[in-house]
Amino acid sequence: MRLDFSYPPRHGSGEVSVPDTVRCPTCRRVGPWAGNPHRPFCSQRCKLADLGNWASERYRIAAERVPVDEEESEE
Repeated sequence: MRLDFSYPPRHGSGEVSVPDTVRCPTCRRVGPWAGNPHRPFCSQRCKLADLGNWASERYRIAAERVPVDEEESEE
């Protein structure tokens, strides 16, 4: 199976169309999708701010807590 990532996609080829613009998840500004090396972010600054939020645990993925076995934690 060969994937075609050309932009814009050919209609009728079964591919998902790519938007012309995208909203930055950090600052919410609208910017271009094509030719943007930081996408989906608008800039390197927003990209690094998002990474910092993950690193400082401001973002979390919901999951059930796993009980810690006391024997394993002593090792």
